[in-house]
Amino acid sequence: MAKYLIQAAYTPEGLKGLAKETASGRKAAVQAAMKAIKGKVECMYFTFGDDDVILVVDAPDNVSIAALSVLVSSSGLVRIRTTPLLTVDEMDSALAMPLKYRSPGSEK
Repeated sequence: MAKYLIQAAYTPEGLKGLAKETASGRKAAVQAAMKAIKGKVECMYFTFGDDDVILVVDAPDNVSIAALSVLVSSSGLVRIRTTPLLTVDEMDSALAMPLKYRSPGSEK
């Protein structure tokens, strides 16, 4: 499974819904949504600042998490950013790939 960081900010109407449903109620709703795409919530935290909620989730693939992202965003009650997360081993594998690239304006 792939890991993703989800950062969310509630709209004023979304905050009213949060107050009515409680934080644990929203966590249950998020867990149910992740289960529907065969994923799971690793952790969920409420925060101060630009984001109201931060989650780390496991999802089967980019298509599944994109489908969930579109569904959540279309509610109009929360704005989310989803970032794929790479393990140290995955990054080492990426760094070991024998790629060639010429920077713009550099010698050919």
